[in-house]
Order: sequence, then structure tokens, then C-alpha cells
Amino acid sequence: MKSILKLIGIIILIIVAVLVFNTMRLGSKQVASETLEKITIPSDAYQNLSKAIQYPTISFSEDAIPDSTAFFGFHRFLKETFPLTHTYLSLEKINDYSLLYKWEGSDASKKPIILMSHQDVVPVDEPTLGDWEAGPFEGKITDTHIIGRGTMDDKGTLIGLLEVVEKLLEESFQPTRTMYLAFGHDEEVGGAKGAAAIAEHLNAKGVHAAMTLDEGGFIAEDLVPGVDSPVAMVNLAEKGFASFRLIVETTGGHSSQPPRENTIGMLAQAIVDLENNQLPYKLVKPVDYQLEYMGAELPFFKKMAFANPWLFKKPILKALNSHTTTAPTIIDGGIKNNVIPTVAEATINFRILPGETIESTKQHIENVISNKIKVEPVGFLTNPSPVSSIDSEAFKTLEKTIRNMFPNSVVVPGLVGGGTDARYFYKISDDVYRFYPVRISPSSMTRFHGIDEKISKDNYNEIIEFSYHLIKGLNQ
Repeated sequence: MKSILKLIGIIILIIVAVLVFNTMRLGSKQVASETLEKITIPSDAYQNLSKAIQYPTISFSEDAIPDSTAFFGFHRFLKETFPLTHTYLSLEKINDYSLLYKWEGSDASKKPIILMSHQDVVPVDEPTLGDWEAGPFEGKITDTHIIGRGTMDDKGTLIGLLEVVEKLLEESFQPTRTMYLAFGHDEEVGGAKGAAAIAEHLNAKGVHAAMTLDEGGFIAEDLVPGVDSPVAMVNLAEKGFASFRLIVETTGGHSSQPPRENTIGMLAQAIVDLENNQLPYKLVKPVDYQLEYMGAELPFFKKMAFANPWLFKKPILKALNSHTTTAPTIIDGGIKNNVIPTVAEATINFRILPGETIESTKQHIENVISNKIKVEPVGFLTNPSPVSSIDSEAFKTLEKTIRNMFPNSVVVPGLVGGGTDARYFYKISDDVYRFYPVRISPSSMTRFHGIDEKISKDNYNEIIEFSYHLIKGLNQ
């Protein structure tokens, strides 16, 4: 008995030693910061963003025709507001509404850079209008903020980029790399006619970029437990997106004599089964990078968990939502309270983890639910994106610019659960990243696609200054 206890004690000591060793070995990944020159923000920057918000470039659905009055008015506004950009950069319209600017570089041997934003915004729920500080398309400027739909997603970065290009042209700056500005018009409904078409157009021209940068990363404030510093999330990849319709068809009948397998009951059971049997949490790239970069900045015992995922993997991956998620979003069935319907349907949305696919997700559904239920893909579908490198020159420049701009921040590579236009550019880019320094806190998170969307003047200044230094850094 003593020998068994001794052996157990030795095993425990070995485990503790391994835990401590791995924890001590997990050092900070943050690069040193350097002081940047302060730039003068254009005096009319807030007014320009305000005016941009006043064009309701709304995407309602994949099939809806864009509001030409709003979009073409927005295009005229851009031409009037940024005259140097429209003089010295070439501009192509893709599918009438998307915009592709080209700023010719001086060194043809260097791969180009693609900087992205999108013109469209999501609709505003009419019942919520009274909860806005100002009208969502009024573009009101207060002492501290610019208010309106698109300030955070995504006209803030679009107008910010154009402010920077205009300023650099005023300074007679000549990029060494060719710079493309790609502004799709339908990101909020999948980007099939906008960003996807831009990417195909560039591919047909033989363009291959060193880097594409888009929205989808941000500066998280007070969102990561244990990390007091702002966390700059640079997302290297995004989950896939797929919805499947579950269809139950029966002979129906009178509600006074319900069959054992009721149409709606079968559908409800399928939904419950899918929610109770979700795909497993997995440690995949780039989540492993997230553990390394973020874990190094945590207090010792939390750091220990991140440094030893072999033992603490499950709760960490659950906190990071590192699995293919399952979300019932639409349900339909029944016409009268005493009639069992012959057809009932539900739509389930999945955000697919890298390493899994649309097809494997469908197979999972079919394995979990009754074979009496039809499973059909519906709407926009896309597999998870590839994962970009953290070792490229472009990433190092992006990382360095962030640290220089925000020296107290922690740069963390990661995976975004939502979708962006960036997914279409892997074919024509060595690497694709998602980051602009939009500050997100617990109080502002709900403003994305929500009520009272607005951006602070200080944060908008940061977007402009960051973009200025990034463009210069990429052209050294």
C-alpha cells in the first residue's frame, strides 16, 4: 500500500513539475513598441464621416436590388470629398456598386497590398428608433461621438482609409507597393456580388497580393478576464457559415387524435437533439496561437491553464467557443390550432470550425436526427477560411504598427466567429488578416448591428492614424 501511495505521490509531483515548467516557459509574445510621429487629423474628418452615414446604403437580403439612389449618391459624395484620391488613383466599379481603387506603386517587384471595407450597412428595426440618441442616418456629431448606422460597421474604416490616402497624396507620398482599396457593397448579405466579384476580377488580371486586410478584428477593452490591458484581436481566419432547413412531412390530421409522431413534435425533437449533441470543442489553428499569445499575459494560475491545454483544454476551448456552433434561427409550421400540420420546417445555422466542412456538418445533422426528416442546405454557404501566417513580413508590420500605436495593448492572433468579405481573398493573397482598431467594450458590443451605433471621436482619430502608419510601414 505504501509503495502505491509513493508511486501516486511521484506521479503527482511529475505532473505539477510539468505544469510549472510549461507555465514558466510561456513567455510574452509582444514585440517592443516605438514612438510614432503624431499626425494631424484632417479638420473635416468628423463631418465627412457624418455625411457618409447619411446615405442609407442598406443591404436587406441576398436577392434585394441595392438602392441605387443611396449607393450612387454615396459614390458622388466620395468623389467630391476626396478629389486627390479620385485624380491620382484609378477607379473601377464592379457590378455597378462595388468600388476598386488602384494606387500604382513605384516598385513592380513588390507584391501589392489590398485594404478592404464595405459600403453597406444593416437595416434598423423601426421599433427601436426611439432608443437611439439620434436618428440612425442623421450622422449627428456630439462633443464626443459620431452617431449613426455604419460608424462602427463599416463606414468608419472606409472613410478613414480615404482620409489617409487623401492626406498622403497631399504630402506627395508615393507607395512602393501598388495599393488596392476594395469596397464591396453587399458584405452584410454574404458579399457574393461585391467582394467575391472584386476578388475574381483581380484574379483574372493576375493580381496576387502580399496581404489583404479587412474588418473582423478589433481592440477589446475589459472583455478578457484576467487581462487588464486592451487586447488587439488580429484574426487570421474565420469560421464557415451554413444553414440547413429541417423539413418534416406527414399526413397531418385532427388535433383531437394526434399520432404518436406529430409533425411539430418530430421537428422539436430534432432541434433538441441537435442542441444536445453539438460538434466537439477542438484545439485548432489559429486557436492555439490565441492560447499562446493571450495566456502569456495572464496571472500565474490562469496562465498555467493556457500553458497546459493537454490538461485544461475543455474549459478554455469552451470559453473561446472553439467548436462548430448550432443555432436554430427560423421555425415555421401550422395554420390552425386544431389542425396537425402536414409540413413543419426549421432553419438551423452553423458556424463551422476550421477543419470541418459544410458537408461534414450536414452529415452530423443526419447522424443526429431522425431519418424521417429531410435536410436541405439553404441560402448562403461557405466553408471555413484557410489560416494565415503569423510569420510573414506583412503580419510583422501589422503587429508592429499596432504595438507602436497602442503600446499598452496585447496583440493576439485569433479566429473570428462571424463572416467577413476577407474570405474571398485567400486565392489572391499570401495572407489575409482582419483588424482595424475599433474599440469594443462590454457597453459598446451591442451597438454592432444594434441600437445607437456610434464611434467616439478619439477612436475614429485612432483608426485614421493607424491606417496612415500602416500604409507607410508597408511601403518602406
